[in-house]
Amino acid sequence: MIEPTRAQLSFAEGLIQEEVGPLWEEWMREVDPLLADRELVQIVYEALARRSPQSRTRGRPGTPAEVVLRLLLLKHMRNWSYHVLEREVRANLVYRQFTRVGAQKVPDAKTLGKLALALGPKIIQQIHARVVAIACEKQIVRGRRLRVDTTVVETDIHYPTDSSLLGDGVRVLTRAMKRIAQIAGRAGTRVRDRTRAVGYRVQQIARASRSRVAQQGQERMKVCYRKLLYHTARVVGQARRFAEEIATGRKHARGLLEQIGLEANRVYLERMIPLVRQVMHQARERIFKGNTHVPGKLVSLFEPHTEVIRKGKAAKPTEFGKMVKIQEAEAQIVTHYEVYEQRPWDSDLLVPALDVHRQLLGRMPYLVTADAAFFSHRNEFAAQTRGIKRVAIPNRRTKSAQRKRLEKKRWFRNAQKWRTGSEGRISLLKRRHGLNRCRYKGMPGIQRWVGLGVIADNLINIGHALAPSAER
Repeated sequence: MIEPTRAQLSFAEGLIQEEVGPLWEEWMREVDPLLADRELVQIVYEALARRSPQSRTRGRPGTPAEVVLRLLLLKHMRNWSYHVLEREVRANLVYRQFTRVGAQKVPDAKTLGKLALALGPKIIQQIHARVVAIACEKQIVRGRRLRVDTTVVETDIHYPTDSSLLGDGVRVLTRAMKRIAQIAGRAGTRVRDRTRAVGYRVQQIARASRSRVAQQGQERMKVCYRKLLYHTARVVGQARRFAEEIATGRKHARGLLEQIGLEANRVYLERMIPLVRQVMHQARERIFKGNTHVPGKLVSLFEPHTEVIRKGKAAKPTEFGKMVKIQEAEAQIVTHYEVYEQRPWDSDLLVPALDVHRQLLGRMPYLVTADAAFFSHRNEFAAQTRGIKRVAIPNRRTKSAQRKRLEKKRWFRNAQKWRTGSEGRISLLKRRHGLNRCRYKGMPGIQRWVGLGVIADNLINIGHALAPSAER
């Protein structure tokens, strides 16, 4: 049974609260009453209640919605795993009070992961919108200024090479076929394990790629890739036969539960086979035809939504993940974020950012600033027609004398100085809240990861803004 909040604290918990009260961080004191907001708790309660149609009134008492929200936000405030979150909350009286766990049992890591999955990307967006509304109610955000920037949140994958992706495909297909053989016995096609031969070919390719003689190394790589593709094709064909035999009933299990497991492995094979074939196709195109721009290119079998993104950074010229937009108002509050399924041009994001700003804050900003990637004459005209007085976006192209005078004005330079704060905000989101690499799976996972990190950062900034000036 799901409840919105916990019952009243016991007498012993009240005594503990008096003892550890002075140990709270100042921002936590201010954020604690904000997280008791009815709308916030109700959003989480409704999401948890949808897991089961009768969970509001029946079943064992579950973790209250308020506790789930606070535990999940604390996890992303500290950038912990679920196991570390469980351990730290169990051992720390301040965290027990902040999360409203009190003297109750802390949910284990597995339970926390399942509860977090109930809060999908749309729920996280609703929570974020309510946090921004609270910042407006507290007059922390007024909506007079707007700065916007983009960054890349990487997915949790290894560095992709064609040989390593082919090795991954052989490994997961062989593993699934072994599970099927263990359930179905010797009926139908038998498993032939080629992982050792494939691993040997992958090592040969790695050594050939480091050859000092370029031409000789390239020839050796082509020979090794032919053998690797041959082994991979045989494994894919074998996996296809396994899936067909399960579908026709040639491979079957004795019990119902075993048959369900068999069907689950068949679905897994049918999902992975097209991905491995795509990797084989792009490997042939690159190695033997020199074509590196293959439609639908995959860089991971486990996170197929991952994109190859190049933003011109010297330290990391190529990143593997998803493009994320971060837009801020005053007091370093992120008013909106968005994870894009396909990378857009930065110049196409400014006008939608202005419309979102007006929708969330009820007004157009007085000042808009961004880096040069957002510049276009169309964007400047659209901003001015919306009533924005000052648009501070530098133009890297050929500048007229009038444009040069504009960019040398004091307000323009000051706006660009304020804009650089968005770089610091993105850096802090990555270092403190883990937005450098997403640990959740799939496109919904990266949307949840980014949203929770942004909410956690907003709450800390709101807490600092509300804390007494002497303690800042």
